[in-house]
Amino acid sequence: MQVPNYPTESIIAFTAIPIKFGFGASDEAGYEAKRLGANKVLICTDKNLRETGHPDRVKKVIEKEGIGVEIYDEVHVEPTDKSFDKAASDLKGSEFDLYVAIGGGSTIDTTKAANLLITYPAPILEYINKPIGNARPIPGPLKPTLAIPTTAGTGSETTPAAVLDILDMKLKTGISHPYLRPTMALIDPLLTVSMPPEVTASTGTDVLTHALESYTTMPFDKRKRPDHPSQRAAYIGSNIISDIWCVKAIEIVGKYLRRAVADPYDLEARWHMMAGSTFAGIGFGNSGVHIPHSMAYPIAGMVRDYVPPGYNVDEPMVPHGHSVTVTAPAAFKFTAAIWPEKHAHAAQLLGINTEGMSVIEAAMALPDAIIQLMKDIGFPSGIAELGYTEADIPQIVEGTLKQQRLLVGCPRKVGEKELTQIAKESMKYW
Repeated sequence: MQVPNYPTESIIAFTAIPIKFGFGASDEAGYEAKRLGANKVLICTDKNLRETGHPDRVKKVIEKEGIGVEIYDEVHVEPTDKSFDKAASDLKGSEFDLYVAIGGGSTIDTTKAANLLITYPAPILEYINKPIGNARPIPGPLKPTLAIPTTAGTGSETTPAAVLDILDMKLKTGISHPYLRPTMALIDPLLTVSMPPEVTASTGTDVLTHALESYTTMPFDKRKRPDHPSQRAAYIGSNIISDIWCVKAIEIVGKYLRRAVADPYDLEARWHMMAGSTFAGIGFGNSGVHIPHSMAYPIAGMVRDYVPPGYNVDEPMVPHGHSVTVTAPAAFKFTAAIWPEKHAHAAQLLGINTEGMSVIEAAMALPDAIIQLMKDIGFPSGIAELGYTEADIPQIVEGTLKQQRLLVGCPRKVGEKELTQIAKESMKYW
């Protein structure tokens, strides 16, 4: 049978890594390291997490299998181009055959970057998306990585991306490539119990935006078919497989995030939020994101003096969950009319009673559902609370327009005018 010559994409290229999920999953790190043939392991983490004892406990578990282990605890929270380079420089010349990342997205992304820069040395900007960097493809596989997440948020343990701040440009961006996906994830909800309420709230809303954006990205079959399979992007657009994961993640956040913020020892809520993070990561790790994440990068990168409550940091920082969520209500108001059925479904999953509403009315209820959740978990009321004014909007928009690897996923045409309006509406919601 002859395959039709489709002008648009017709193939769903879906990738998922092996996962072990549940209470105590991190205790199987030794078994998995041995199964992968490791002789010398490097655990990457940060100093705050090192104090919880989790990295040293996992070290002992791996050593019981007769495997050598070292710990690197210099990971920078909300990593930068400089911290990625430092990690690679610190570890250069070490003969590790397995990386184990224990931490949140910052740690997992730093581990990905160090693995990349040591395996295929080059300035980090070579691998970063255009127009910021040169978008050099990663030439081959990296060394194996076990990811053990300690936050229910980024989903980095399942994704092909690493996110960082470019200090000189005052913006956040990322690298996306299938080779960046960890080899396996050991997902243990018990490791999230130590997260303060503010961190739980921020990482939890990151789960929500991942799922909502992925669910509403431009469909895969509305995009140009690549000339060669090797040219297919890591993020292919919404599709029937990713949608399944995203829908469940949205439902979980609607049911359990408030509980996890209110009581860190609510293990049922912790279990479900960790599942939601994983589901959203699998979803957006294949289909991609759009406006909120694109705008989040300059919002985080331009930080001045905002120090987030609940975060043990000694410098100004806009957490990733904060930066993506503050524009989400306005962004989904903008996209609702293009795909009202999906926006309406998302509103229902977040608890909105849409009985008696038209599809458009139900779709427009999604921003209200997000705002109500933000209020309930003590979230910042908009961009202004992060230290910005309307005078900063042109710079935010300029930085957003540089995130073309993400903006290409927007289901509605978006440019400077539209982003300016979204930023204005995001300044203060209540």
